Amino acid sequence: MSESVPAPAPDVPAGQPWKAATAAWIGSALEYYDFFVYGSAAALIFPKVFFDASDPATATLLSLATFGVAYAARPLGALVLGHVGDRLGRKKIMVFTLVLMGLSTFLIGCLPSRAQAGSLAPVLLVLCRVLQGISAAGEQASASSMSLEHAPEHRRGFFTSFTLSGTQGGQLIATLVFIPVARLPEDQLLSWGWRVPFWLSVAVAVAGYVIRRRLRETPAFTRQAATEGVMKLPLAVLLREHWADVLRVIAGALIASVSTIFTVWALAYATSDAVGMSRTSMLWVGALANLVALGAIPLWATLSDRIGRRPVFLIGAAGSAVATAGYLWAISTGSYPLTLALGIVSFGVLYSAANGVWPAFYGEMFATRVRLSGVAIGTQTGFAVAGFAVTFAAEIAGPDGADWGSVALFTAALCVPPVVAALCARETHAVPTELLGERDGGRRTAQAERITV
Repeated sequence: MSESVPAPAPDVPAGQPWKAATAAWIGSALEYYDFFVYGSAAALIFPKVFFDASDPATATLLSLATFGVAYAARPLGALVLGHVGDRLGRKKIMVFTLVLMGLSTFLIGCLPSRAQAGSLAPVLLVLCRVLQGISAAGEQASASSMSLEHAPEHRRGFFTSFTLSGTQGGQLIATLVFIPVARLPEDQLLSWGWRVPFWLSVAVAVAGYVIRRRLRETPAFTRQAATEGVMKLPLAVLLREHWADVLRVIAGALIASVSTIFTVWALAYATSDAVGMSRTSMLWVGALANLVALGAIPLWATLSDRIGRRPVFLIGAAGSAVATAGYLWAISTGSYPLTLALGIVSFGVLYSAANGVWPAFYGEMFATRVRLSGVAIGTQTGFAVAGFAVTFAAEIAGPDGADWGSVALFTAALCVPPVVAALCARETHAVPTELLGERDGGRRTAQAERITV
């Protein structure tokens, strides 16, 4: 097996870290606009459009289950896209995932309803949702790897946080788009109104494609490929050298359950007959919480560049367990001002601590040669559990969907593994980029897996 000829790393333009971070922000915002539009529709619209409206409780449960289907598809997408990203580069994955997400979301807006196509309608919905999940599986891992590998060493937390603030931006845009849609008369909303946010994904795909096609490959990946070659089987190296880190990322990624409970289950609960808040008012809770998160995420990430990833992540994970319970309690009281305030604190501030720091925290656990695979497989496996958290919550809440206390305990339990994972992880914020993930002769043991490029 031949060795690649060493070559110096290419010169990197001074503004490239900002370009990479901006591309990650915009692409993630556009991609997760599509993803969260589905979440709002699953909670408010799809039970009546794609399922049996004569049984509202079962229809809501099935609709929330389709939200989780995309998360079930994510581990498979992570295996494939992580492998390709560590073999061919981060940029190719970033372009592919955006196009796939835009296409699958547009197709959802074109689907016939249950009244028009019978049982075929929900089947087609699930297929499109699977495509969304495969796309999302590679999005955050490739975008965060791109940002981390372009970032200055002392600001990796800040620059990688753009990926997650972009995700929150996409959620904010999706919520704002759904606010006027949710105010349409019921017949217009269920016939054509809900389709408009999905059709807008065409603009999403075009804009994101143009932005990401102009981005350079990362210097870390280019150096790796030029001097040492890439892996034949990145997954084999990952599981041999980084299996413990993969498990830590899986456990840490369960913190995403807080997001799915807040975004989907709490929205459905607040607008149910048990509480009776309006769709528009609850959508504004999500919009304002995400607006606060846009400012909180880079601040938490900057703090992690100073004091470390672990303490900031622990604040977010432990704080979210308590704050989510407070938010669900506020909803149960029917007090909108209280719900708004605690929604902003729980999701906009505390959850942002863990959410803003994990791209750097997880990415720094892995060497360049397996980074995208490690982050993708670890996060998407954990996110698969988080995606179905809303389905379990709907079951736990009982037939009338009003047992918010049990859902709060369930959410808090899902915050325990992330806390344990952070306590067991190494602190990496001060480790030079080229040494990340390299320990115990990792380079030498991986030599047999390298091929020339």
